[in-house]
Amino acid sequence: MTGAPASDEAEKRPSPAPEAVLDQVPTGTSLRRELAAAARSRGRESSVRDDLGRLREEIAAIGVESVDLAGARQRVAEASGEEERLKERVAALRGDVRARRAVEAETDEALGDLESAAAELSNAQTERIAAEQALERARERAARARDERERRLELEDRLRNRRREARHELAIDVYPAFRAALASVPGVDPPRAGAGPSEYEGPRLAASLAAVQIADLDAAVALGVEAARWLAERGERSPEAVLDETVVRPDRAPDP
Repeated sequence: MTGAPASDEAEKRPSPAPEAVLDQVPTGTSLRRELAAAARSRGRESSVRDDLGRLREEIAAIGVESVDLAGARQRVAEASGEEERLKERVAALRGDVRARRAVEAETDEALGDLESAAAELSNAQTERIAAEQALERARERAARARDERERRLELEDRLRNRRREARHELAIDVYPAFRAALASVPGVDPPRAGAGPSEYEGPRLAASLAAVQIADLDAAVALGVEAARWLAERGERSPEAVLDETVVRPDRAPDP
C-alpha cells in the first residue's frame, strides 16, 4: 500500500469551519464541499460523524518509530572488520612465537604482544556480537514500524472514504435548499441543477453564490472581482441581497 498524497493531508484533520470554506467567492473548492459546509453551518451532522472522530483519534495515537538500520548495519560492518584484522594479527603473533621457540629465541615480548592482541580480539568479538544483536533488534523495530505505517495508511484510507460519505450525505441533505436558492441567483436556470450535486450543470460561480446563500455564516463574505462582475452584469440586486450575507469587496469590479 502506498502513502496518501500531500494534497490529502486535509482529509486527516477535522472538517473545516463553514466560514473557512464559504468566506469568499469564488471559493476555490468543489460544489460538494461547499454544500457540506453550508449544511454544517445550519447545524446538520452526518451519520458517520462518530466514525470520523474515532478514526482521527486512532490515527493520532499511532506513533511510527524512526529506525536507523543503516547505522546498525555500519556498526556490524565496522566491528566485523576490526575482528578480522585482529584475528590476522593474533595469527601472525602466534606464528612469531612458534618461530622464536623453534630457534630457542626470547619469547617474552612476543608473548606479551600476543596476549594483548588476544584480549583486543576478545573485545572485538564481544563488540561484533553486540552489534549483530543491536541490528537484529533494529530489524524487529523496523518491522513493527512498517506494520504501524501500514495500519495508519489503512486508517487514513478509511477516513478519506468516510469524509467523502459525510460530504455526500450533507450535500444531498441541503440540495433542495440549494436548488431553490439558485432561482434567486441572476442568470441561472434552476432546472439545470438536477437531483444532486453530481447532476448540476450550471455555472460554477452561480453554484458558489447559491451555496453561500443557504449557509448560516458568522463572518462576512469576501466577494471577488469575478463574482462581483457576474452579479453586476446579470441583475440589479445587490450582492448582499443575493447572498443574504454581509459582503466585503477587497477589489471593486469594473463597470460592465
